[in-house]
Amino acid sequence: MSVVAASFFCCDFAGAHLNAAITITHCILGNLPWIKLPAYVIGQFLGSFTAAATVFGIYYDALYDYSKGNFTVTGPTATASIFSTYPAAYMSLPGSFFTEVSGASTAMLHLGILIIHDEKNNRALRGTEALLTGILVLGIGMGMGMNTGYAINPSRDLPPRIFTAIAGWGTDVFTAGHHWWWVPITAPILGSLTGVFIHKIFIDFHNLSVTGAKQSCKTPDTYAFIES
Repeated sequence: MSVVAASFFCCDFAGAHLNAAITITHCILGNLPWIKLPAYVIGQFLGSFTAAATVFGIYYDALYDYSKGNFTVTGPTATASIFSTYPAAYMSLPGSFFTEVSGASTAMLHLGILIIHDEKNNRALRGTEALLTGILVLGIGMGMGMNTGYAINPSRDLPPRIFTAIAGWGTDVFTAGHHWWWVPITAPILGSLTGVFIHKIFIDFHNLSVTGAKQSCKTPDTYAFIES
């Protein structure tokens, strides 16, 4: 629901950029000026950090009661995964990285978003894009989230991780899972680029061009790569 709501709220004036990996991808592709990147990412990080702090404040009593005041990252009363992602105990670091890049990552998310908005390939009904994006995120989580919790977004993972380090979980949030913390930052960017090129090679190259197609959301950077 947060994805759907944020997409509706931010669509017209900010392009609904909720994910730093997708924002960076569009900068790499030349669809978004690099000079805008800091503003987008800072906004995403501040929003995510504030959300983590809000959840912590609302559920502090429950967290304290459950953990007896001992906030841990691993173990039977671990609670850090409420705020950020951590790999399952059976996952190796290379396996976790491969999972995030190949499947349970922004590759599937960005590919799905491009298909939802693709004017040349039977795009979704206008006005339903945000809802479909939310369903897409839910599907990725339910289908591919077991191994790593589907980090999918650096902006949703790193700021809450920093908050938990400050709020009582300590530096374990950066060392747990074979020092997993950097994977949710780097793998989604590679996954996002992968999703774009899968769409370009296997779908867009085979589409007929569309002239004068209108966008339901003022995000030229989102569609520039599709229309190129």
